[in-house]
Amino acid sequence: MEANKLGKFNDVRLVAILLQIAAAVLWSFGGMLIKLVELHPIAITGIRSTIAALVILPFLKRSAFKLTRDKIFGGIAYASMVLLFVSATKSTTAANAILLQYTSPIYIAIFGGWLLKERAKLKDWITIVFVIGGMVLFFIGDIGGGSIKGNILGILSGVALAFNTIFMRRQKHADPLENVFWGSIITILASLPFMFRTMPSTSSWIGLMLLGVFQLGLSYVIYAKAIKNITALESTFISLVEPLLNPIWVFLSVGEVPTPLSIVGGLVVLISITLNCLQPKKVTTNSCSI
Repeated sequence: MEANKLGKFNDVRLVAILLQIAAAVLWSFGGMLIKLVELHPIAITGIRSTIAALVILPFLKRSAFKLTRDKIFGGIAYASMVLLFVSATKSTTAANAILLQYTSPIYIAIFGGWLLKERAKLKDWITIVFVIGGMVLFFIGDIGGGSIKGNILGILSGVALAFNTIFMRRQKHADPLENVFWGSIITILASLPFMFRTMPSTSSWIGLMLLGVFQLGLSYVIYAKAIKNITALESTFISLVEPLLNPIWVFLSVGEVPTPLSIVGGLVVLISITLNCLQPKKVTTNSCSI
């Protein structure tokens, strides 16, 4: 019987890992699809979030509609994250945008002690030094044919992602989809002035539908199921599929190539964060979760 239980547990965990990989792969198409849609970045974000909210709605529980302070702040953080990321992707290279967003653990280390009562350790601050060094490489020579504005937006999207993670952690028993749903509603409201300025072309509508249904909506439905059966640390390692694949899809579709310094900076950032996550704290945290 014990063997059967173990086999069942392993099957459940394996399915969760495969679901997490699927979610990360879906997320990774964001840069390519955003680049292909010819609309204002805020309009893209609003339409994408509208479609995603409709996809997520049937999966929500009744508790999702009972607002709390953490849900509100988490929703604001999520909305800021997607608005800033899409704007960054339109303003700089997709590689820069996604890798700068993946600096979020340094902000969790800084603000986690205040909002989560979890103090950063020495190794966390050492990681922050190396991550900042990697970020500096992004800005040398107006990296990757992008722009300083786009890179700043990418960094801010990492800050927003950190706060989104923090407020999701404060909702210990909440469904992750609740945070995404309310964040999508806030995003839609913020994007309304931009959403009806220009009618999307047929090809842009295809891109928007793919973004809303698969890259954002379905991916978070899958992620919400996966995260129940794998640890936050495992989820983080698997999620690194996203920043690795994102620039590849963009290169194959629009020929956008990051500069060598940008690639080196990205590797410094990802390796630093990965090494930090290799030794989890005694108290399980999401400080490595992206």
